[in-house]
Amino acid sequence: MTNFRSPTARSHNRTPVTIDVLVNGVLNFIDGQITDLSEGGARIDGASMPARSRCEIHYAGEVTYAVVMWSEIDRMGVRFPYELTHGALYNALRNRRRTTATEAPPAFLNQRGAVFGRRGLS
Repeated sequence: MTNFRSPTARSHNRTPVTIDVLVNGVLNFIDGQITDLSEGGARIDGASMPARSRCEIHYAGEVTYAVVMWSEIDRMGVRFPYELTHGALYNALRNRRRTTATEAPPAFLNQRGAVFGRRGLS
């Protein structure tokens, strides 16, 4: 049996965040807020650009390039052509995941204090 992966399946887990950013399109800068982030992309609320357009996301003095995959009136989803592996956005994502893992409610912890489905909290 072949292991089939849906073309819409995500290869990265999305993490809820609140990160204020500046999005640079071709003609304008738009203030936005990343509310959903992974190594492969993000959802940006408060900013909207046409699907398939390219943009820059400015955060903490760094620029991350992105392509708009979908767009609504007040938000859009972007894909990073280069996976986040370092930099300010990557560090914000890692810090949020670390914080989220340690904030897990006791009902979701096993006897050793680890979140179910993970080998450890690191």
